[in-house]
Amino acid sequence: MSSNKQIRVAVVFDEVNMDEHRKKMVDSVCHALSKYYEVQELAFGEHFMTEIKHFDAAFNLSTAYNQIHVPAILELFGIPYTGSGPLAHALCIDKSVTKAVLKSYNIPTPEYVLVPQGCKVPEIDFFPAIVKPVREGSAKGIEPDSVVNDLVHLKKAVNRIHEDFGEPALVERFIDGVELSVGILNNEILPILEIDFSTLPEELEKFYSFRVKTFYGDQTNYICPARISGEMKEKIEKFALKAFNSLGLKNYARMDLRVQGNDIFFLEVNSLPMLTPDYSDIVKMASAAGYSYEDLILKIMRGTLDAVNL
Repeated sequence: MSSNKQIRVAVVFDEVNMDEHRKKMVDSVCHALSKYYEVQELAFGEHFMTEIKHFDAAFNLSTAYNQIHVPAILELFGIPYTGSGPLAHALCIDKSVTKAVLKSYNIPTPEYVLVPQGCKVPEIDFFPAIVKPVREGSAKGIEPDSVVNDLVHLKKAVNRIHEDFGEPALVERFIDGVELSVGILNNEILPILEIDFSTLPEELEKFYSFRVKTFYGDQTNYICPARISGEMKEKIEKFALKAFNSLGLKNYARMDLRVQGNDIFFLEVNSLPMLTPDYSDIVKMASAAGYSYEDLILKIMRGTLDAVNL
């Protein structure tokens, strides 16, 4: 790929919640892009709307609600950016809305109910169930007691979500099956990743809780490509592309699912997955496809620039 130092790229990140993984991601993206573009880090803060006008394009690494705000502002100024647009991010941040869209397009997802704050916890008929905050990422709020088998424990789990996060609780049928993740990069489906929890210490839960995801990644077994049949792979890819288009996603995204027997269940859609080297799932998938980290970042950037002929 030839260098084009005339294009100024802002790598946009959040001023708050800059943990070790996010700092490494921002530094690594800047390093990968700097060989080919004029690159500068730009925090999404009080001076953002003034400073962003000096750039030709943006690599958006802002998360949570900022991943909606940043592209909305960039569209206002006509600045091309990586990742999906504000509407797609808004749909995917709320897990219940994501699931409603998936269901409307006949994409399989576990049955669920949403319990807003102040509402009575309903009786359900799909135990075991898992209880999650509806608008959090990175497995926040998912604890060992999030999987419940009766109404008493369901009420406790729902109340904890209401108290700790101040948002509705998503109660979803827990799928006891194989955990998979599928990534899409510029309409290319990357090798499907299998997350094997059997290598974790015996006392740990065998699902992506906050502590498993945050503290036991090095003891979790990641297998890519996943150990699934060719027929299952084709089914997952078909549904993933359908979900990608139905939610209005673009550039890149990641979807989490579980397979139980021959049944597929899409759980969540991450419209702006993290891109931390040696950590993020989509980076592992890209590596299995033969892409270096630099290849992945440049493909994301070129996918954006090519769309506007830059």
